[in-house]
Amino acid sequence: MSPESKKLFNIIILGVSFMFIFTAFQTCGNIAQTVITNLNNTDFHGSGYTSMSIIYGVFSASNLISPSVVAIVGPQLSMVVSGIFYSLYIAIFIQPATWAFYTASVFIGIAAAVLWTAQGNCLTVNSDENTIGRNSGVFWALLQSSLFFGNLYIYFAWQGKTHISESDRRTVFIALTVISLVGTVLFFLIRKQEDTKTPGEEDSTNEILGDSSVTRSYINFHYYVFTEKSIKLSFTKEIMLLSVTTAYTGLELTFFSGVYGTCIGAVNRFGSEEKSLIGLSGIFIGVGEILGGGIFGLLSKNNRFGRNPVVMLGIVVHFIAFYLIFFNMPNDAPIAPMEGTDDVAYMIPSKEVAIFCSFLLGLGDSCFNTQLLSILGFLYSEDSAPAFAIFKFVQSICAAVAYFYSNYFLLQWQLLIMVVVGFFGTITFFTVEWEAAAALVARGSDYSSI
Repeated sequence: MSPESKKLFNIIILGVSFMFIFTAFQTCGNIAQTVITNLNNTDFHGSGYTSMSIIYGVFSASNLISPSVVAIVGPQLSMVVSGIFYSLYIAIFIQPATWAFYTASVFIGIAAAVLWTAQGNCLTVNSDENTIGRNSGVFWALLQSSLFFGNLYIYFAWQGKTHISESDRRTVFIALTVISLVGTVLFFLIRKQEDTKTPGEEDSTNEILGDSSVTRSYINFHYYVFTEKSIKLSFTKEIMLLSVTTAYTGLELTFFSGVYGTCIGAVNRFGSEEKSLIGLSGIFIGVGEILGGGIFGLLSKNNRFGRNPVVMLGIVVHFIAFYLIFFNMPNDAPIAPMEGTDDVAYMIPSKEVAIFCSFLLGLGDSCFNTQLLSILGFLYSEDSAPAFAIFKFVQSICAAVAYFYSNYFLLQWQLLIMVVVGFFGTITFFTVEWEAAAALVARGSDYSSI
């Protein structure tokens, strides 16, 4: 096998491994609160919202140490160990215990930071400037397909269920644990790159996974990202403005990935389909994500009008979704008890409207994320590491806060928070984009080139 073929093979294995792990984990996150609600008559007293809040909070803080961990342990072993922690978290639901549930939430937050840092390293050492775009696309497509498989399984497994029994829960989470472990084992198939340099020649960043050059680069990366340059960048006008937009993506990430599925599963007027609709909702969120990511990713190089129209589409799509959800979903759906809710909002709950809103949530999310990544890469091409670190930090913190207040806030207040932050986040994004366009025009460049 040629070196290039071996690198592509590694990227495919990386993507397939993440697909298995996140098929299990994203499905777990989507149904966690619904499952936990059905455990209220046991000794278990955990909350899926609180667990996810802990995960995102620890994940955000752990980004400070994850580059050093990957540098010392190596990317391949880092991903394997992280995958094991993901599997252990999912396995907790087979026989839940409150202390184990929250302890696993802390460990998976650390594991998530290490996993994504290692993933970035693996993608980098198996790519060059000519293949990084292709390899990123292959990885993204495989990762996003995880939204289909797990949720499709839930749709069929919970068909006709109005209550999740102990047997139902164990069957689902045993299957999800096995799926996660399969993805973890696949990391072992990633092949090390041959050292093609002649003796004495300077090391390249495309050498063997986990070798001394990668170790040195990651130690340098750790210092570069989280010390002086990062702090200075955090207080620049552009980053502060874009942080409002990033904060919104953290809030709406929490809503579509955890809260909305819980709302659907709590509506008794959906009848025997209320639980299986959680899976169908996740599938249509995935459809929206992949459709939006594909369209705006492919068209980004040929967009004459810049990023603002895509962000405007995203906020309009989300506002339509929030409006329909407000009318369609009972106000107490996010915090309904085990019995669900018989309340009605401003219309008789419609399954079709609920699933349509799932699609809109995924589509709008892809609009914001593709354009945020694009403008960060454009503005900070020389400082991409600290810029993207700040992006993930702000997004994770806001996701943690949103999961925390989801334990207590009625649906209307959660929607209102997202509307307000989304509105101001759109305005701040427009401001940064306009200034970037003006700077390009002043230099005599074509605005469409951004």
